[in-house]
Amino acid sequence: MAQNYTIFMTCSATEKDIDSLLEITSACALHMQSQSIFQWNALYPSKETFEEDIKRQELFVFKLDTKPIGCIVISTFMDDEYKEVNWLTPNENNVYIHRLAVHPEQQGKGIARKLMAFAEEKSRLEKRTSVRLDTFSQNLRNQKFYEQRGYQRLGAIYIPQQSEFPFYCYELIL
Repeated sequence: MAQNYTIFMTCSATEKDIDSLLEITSACALHMQSQSIFQWNALYPSKETFEEDIKRQELFVFKLDTKPIGCIVISTFMDDEYKEVNWLTPNENNVYIHRLAVHPEQQGKGIARKLMAFAEEKSRLEKRTSVRLDTFSQNLRNQKFYEQRGYQRLGAIYIPQQSEFPFYCYELIL
């Protein structure tokens, strides 16, 4: 039986998806911790964070048939931590990627690439200037993933409630 991968292009995440997304991000956190990557914890990402993403219509879900197996947030909101970064483009008309997650059982199948391609194409269609994001300094796999997509590594930020280690900021000019 062929697997049917579907990404809903219009703010597909609903309140009904939150429990599945928390299961996915919890599984991702445990998977990363097993590799000594302490990027996510019991506080992040939270139910409240996903609820806010849904209110802003910024949370997209990747489904295998009807089951969520991944997600991405495509936001126009700049977090305070980003304000001190020396970005490549002016702080206007940009999008910010957050909470990119694929269930560990589904990793290595190109789903994260599809989610990022979706975010980048959506941003191009909306005539955004750039796509910005951060990734954990201890997560070398993610750094390589974004750099292979053409993202340029810029400064580092600290998010004390998540880690004592920095998060590296990246930008892709569209």
